Amino acid sequence: MAHEPLRDALGREIGDLRVSVTDRCNFRCSYCMPAEGLPWLERELLLSFAEIARLVRLFAAMGVGDVRLTGGEPLVRRELPRLVAMLRAVEGVRDLALTTNGYLLEGLADQLAAAGLDRVNVSLDSLDPERFRELTRRDGLARVLAGLRALEHHPRLAPIKVNVVAIRGFSEAELLGFAELARRKPYVVRFIEFMPLDADRAWERDAVLTGEEIRTAIGAAWPLEPVEREPAATARRWRFADGAGEIAFVSPVSEPFCADCNRVRLTAEGGLRTCLFSRGETDLRTPLRAGASDAELERLIRDAVWRKEQKHAIDEPGFVPPPRTMSRIGG
Repeated sequence: MAHEPLRDALGREIGDLRVSVTDRCNFRCSYCMPAEGLPWLERELLLSFAEIARLVRLFAAMGVGDVRLTGGEPLVRRELPRLVAMLRAVEGVRDLALTTNGYLLEGLADQLAAAGLDRVNVSLDSLDPERFRELTRRDGLARVLAGLRALEHHPRLAPIKVNVVAIRGFSEAELLGFAELARRKPYVVRFIEFMPLDADRAWERDAVLTGEEIRTAIGAAWPLEPVEREPAATARRWRFADGAGEIAFVSPVSEPFCADCNRVRLTAEGGLRTCLFSRGETDLRTPLRAGASDAELERLIRDAVWRKEQKHAIDEPGFVPPPRTMSRIGG
């Protein structure tokens, strides 16, 4: 049964839930975690598939129809296609998506599509094997590209999106290669500004290669035309003027989109975060396992969302990054 829409105190209606299914990852990307990795959560601390499905049903009843599975690396969670099928059956879930590094994708693409997944974003920051290894600390480019090719066999998963984290001093050499990939393949390449969520706490503003700089560089080679931004969209879309594909820019540092943000996040252990940069979260796992009713859980969710942050304030004096890093939040 549908409930009142889920809104915050600023009137923003929440429609998008990012669900982290694990904090574990098989990569060690330098902008995310240290080379030695991080201590992983004990398995009993993770929400079970049944617990995730129950919370998604509650959110969907409040009008949250877009659900994205994240990690860590979500494909390292065993039997993930089973969770996809469970969530596909939830009334009110309109769009069910996945963000992955793609390393395990080739062997799971068929199962994910059959389970009812709608869309996939693949994180890929270099098209050169050596540079890929330098950034991820893993030799995996060939497997990621094979995973992307596997997605092409499933029209229901289109458009395939490729997420590129842009870091000054590293990514400039990759820009035209990724633009050419978007022109040649059925992929929407999305350049994402480097954010202060790295475990090494090495982020600095000067390391941000902005969306505008990237657009200028690519536009000099292939003219671009803007596509109208949809309300609450994270990405600003541009198409090649000759019709050969599309690229996009997610620019939370230089062009924040907080004013119409409609997203909340659920961590792998059941913490509700109302902003990627929240410094606190609402524990849903404890009441869930203590026997809380749906009505009680709904009240907790509504209270947390009502207090959703106005903006992340990355570019403002006094900004303090959250204690959690990206792999422990979920993208």
